[in-house]
Amino acid sequence: MQQWLRKIGRVGIIVGSALLLVVLYAPPVQAVRVKDLAAIKGVRENQILGYGLVVGLNGTGDKQQTQFTVQSLSSMLAKMGVALDPDQMQVKNVAAVMVTAMLPPFARTGSALDASVSSIGDAKSLEGGTLLLTPLFGTDGQVYAIAQGAISVGGFSAGGAAGTAIQKNYPTVGRIASGATVERELNFSMEGKDTFEVALDHPDFTTATRMASAIEQQFGEGTAQAKDAGTLELYVPPIYAEQLVSFLALVEALEVEPDSAARIVLNERTGTVVMGGDVRVSTVAVAHGSLSVTISATNQVSQPLPYTLGETVVIQNQDVTAVEEPGQLAILKRSVTIEELARALNAMGVTPRDLIAILQAIKAAGALSAELELL
Repeated sequence: MQQWLRKIGRVGIIVGSALLLVVLYAPPVQAVRVKDLAAIKGVRENQILGYGLVVGLNGTGDKQQTQFTVQSLSSMLAKMGVALDPDQMQVKNVAAVMVTAMLPPFARTGSALDASVSSIGDAKSLEGGTLLLTPLFGTDGQVYAIAQGAISVGGFSAGGAAGTAIQKNYPTVGRIASGATVERELNFSMEGKDTFEVALDHPDFTTATRMASAIEQQFGEGTAQAKDAGTLELYVPPIYAEQLVSFLALVEALEVEPDSAARIVLNERTGTVVMGGDVRVSTVAVAHGSLSVTISATNQVSQPLPYTLGETVVIQNQDVTAVEEPGQLAILKRSVTIEELARALNAMGVTPRDLIAILQAIKAAGALSAELELL
């Protein structure tokens, strides 16, 4: 491979390319904790959301034509004994929002959660606003938390009368730290359980088998069984029957060497190419060349002859030049590693966009032992 690279020579990567090439040279796979590869089935976060109103805005709220904001404000005031005609209400200091939060497992009544607030109307900014009491519902329609508090917006938006404006980040999205309070607990209890199911984040038969072997090696034969590529059956040893938390903590701390399929991720919009360390290329010949077209314009002034009725005009001359770079034929030998592949393609002077096209062509030729994933 080194002799072949000397024949090819070093070719500089084209300057000015707006694309970015990212190639990961993966070191040998190291052991990873079970808790970073899988989770106990039933022990997970749950999404909750609700609809609410943000008040106290400095004229950056929803406009009058946002009917649901007007109706919500009118309904809320009516419950407080204030009857107003919705058509006569001004809501520029009020904004309708959706409030979302994550309900963690084993959250108890009174626990505080962070809440995210997002405008659903035409408000310009939520800066300085306060969220009014908002119930947060689960998918079963039950109220699991309530949210209220001042909103922290990590951005701003300012504009002048002439139409100029400046904006940083997104001022229509904010966050309330510890702004939601848990009112209902999830129905999950570990008391009396003698089996648990472990769900892998990325199903893989090899990883599941290795995980079951590691658990049995630590706690004895018959304590774990791989049911499929994504699920393990975990049996509690009698010695841990009254110490389930300690047993699960020990299981999560076990280290397993994960395995995954060879994959290449391509993002043509940003020019990002990420390759896994298990990518292999069979014997294949690659020819790379490109066509460069340059169009230049030159302006000239044409003056009329003296004592004539002609006018001075500007003439534009255009020159079109097309240059086709000679293609370089490279032979990639069998079982080329990702590092050797990257070096060879860089030596050919390919840009990230060309690299994406080359990898797709190698895959179509059946010489690439990896899955291509386009983003």
